[in-house]
Amino acid sequence: MTGAPRRVLGRLVGTAFGRAVLACLALAGWALWSGGLFDGPAARQVRASSVYAAPGVDLDRAAAERVVGNRRLVVLMMEPGADLPGACADTERATQGTLVLAMSRDGDDWDTYGCSRLGGDSPRDIGRSMVVETVIGQGADAFVDRPVEALKVIVLNYDRLVRTGLVPDGGRTISPSLPRYLLAGGAVGGVVAGAAVLWWGGRRAGRLADARRAGRDARADERAALGAATAVLAQQIIDLDATGGPASRRLAADYVGLLDEVSGVDAGGSVGRLRERVEELSRRAADLADGPDARTGPAVTRRPRR
Repeated sequence: MTGAPRRVLGRLVGTAFGRAVLACLALAGWALWSGGLFDGPAARQVRASSVYAAPGVDLDRAAAERVVGNRRLVVLMMEPGADLPGACADTERATQGTLVLAMSRDGDDWDTYGCSRLGGDSPRDIGRSMVVETVIGQGADAFVDRPVEALKVIVLNYDRLVRTGLVPDGGRTISPSLPRYLLAGGAVGGVVAGAAVLWWGGRRAGRLADARRAGRDARADERAALGAATAVLAQQIIDLDATGGPASRRLAADYVGLLDEVSGVDAGGSVGRLRERVEELSRRAADLADGPDARTGPAVTRRPRR
């Protein structure tokens, strides 16, 4: 591996997203392997069926499956001269918990090979397995030309072994492998987590949008109040304009400068500052209006008539 791909892989593994991707890939590989990705045709068939018929074998597979039913019995009908122990070994992972009988036609007889996967590795279980593997194929040679009838004999042998206690009673259970459960659980968890994230994100986006709208409404109200206060100040200046005094002219000049700032206001802080200036100018106008003889200038002392 060259330097660039190594650095890219290092950065990918160093992130949470990269580790999650690698974990998903590992889980998918495990699911494919345990699901029979590398199995042969016989193993793939008997994962969900009790009978396998090799190409060229004349067998009504539907009728054969009805004969076997849901017993813990798997029958491999191989072509003449096939490696029966090898066929039995190839289906080991796909036929756990069952009794497997591999058989092929050998002239006027059936060549059979049984492998029991019903017990453990204790000496007692090994002895039972040997007996079961020997008995399961007995009597099938009488029906070499009729494989379905041969299967009926094998099923009778199986039921006899169940009655004697050498084979546990009960049906065969076919269930998906653990990784498939994990993938299904991960898919459900991903959907639930995604829905929760979308719900939480939607609520958060709604709260943010509501806060922005409230802020815009508040700023609009402040600007409206500023406009109203500016209009009141303008009326005060108009009322004082008749005096023509220096104070009135300075107030009018300050008002004109304030109008330039009011026309360009856009932020809440500026509105508040301008509102304070408008109030200040309004107080100045009120003081000028309430001053002694505000329209004629300074007060004049008059003598009362006698």
